[in-house]
Amino acid sequence: MTATPELDSAPENSTNPSEADYLDEVPDDLEMSLFDHLEELRMRIFYSLLAVGLGIVGCFVAVKPIVGLLEIPAKGVTFLQLAPGEYFFVTLKVAGYSGLVVASPFILYQVVRFVLPGLTRREQRLLRPIVLGSGILFFLGLCFAYIALIPAALNFFVSYGAGVVEQQWSIDRYFEFVLLLLFSTGLAFQIPVVQGLLGLLGIVSSQQMLSGWRYVLLGAAVLGAVLTPSTDPLTQSLLGGAVVGLYFVGTGLVKLMGR
Repeated sequence: MTATPELDSAPENSTNPSEADYLDEVPDDLEMSLFDHLEELRMRIFYSLLAVGLGIVGCFVAVKPIVGLLEIPAKGVTFLQLAPGEYFFVTLKVAGYSGLVVASPFILYQVVRFVLPGLTRREQRLLRPIVLGSGILFFLGLCFAYIALIPAALNFFVSYGAGVVEQQWSIDRYFEFVLLLLFSTGLAFQIPVVQGLLGLLGIVSSQQMLSGWRYVLLGAAVLGAVLTPSTDPLTQSLLGGAVVGLYFVGTGLVKLMGR
């Protein structure tokens, strides 16, 4: 007596989805109402604001070492308080910027946790390196501004007025210059991330990015002039050169991704 195969049986491989179908699945596809989405968004924003507040308070407690660290590039300069309470408001400003930097990893985490459940496995794989790369590039931009741009700009101004004027600067104006240059450079270092997103979405290819190098040079010069609070050509050239270098690095990454 021969055994007949069951009609509902199927080859083992037929039940396994293809790799493309697997990557296009949404693993955390949960049914949520609009109210639930808004409530989760409200909680994520609340946690982010709480982290920023705690970061600002913590940085304000330790603001004097931070102020001292930011004053290091201005060697041989005397800082003046030109109005009552000027230094106090400077410390508030420094604590605000520093607290935002300290809380930025937690803010990115909240953003990722909010958007991750609605993404496919393929999109989740792309999101992690993009977020990580964005954070690393932002802090590299801060380091580049602190190590290269700020000292170059200050040395230019000090040497230009040497023997003519005594170097006594308003502490408020100095920190406006330093903080603006730090954060504008950190934002400028996001260029490879933007290029990577444009390449992944198929909007611009690496060949198109390379073909527009002349416009990149012009845009880098304009960006260096706009983002640098000083008007000296050295600082603008350094930032513009960094922007051009980052653009070609981003183009190379898009090329490596096969776009």
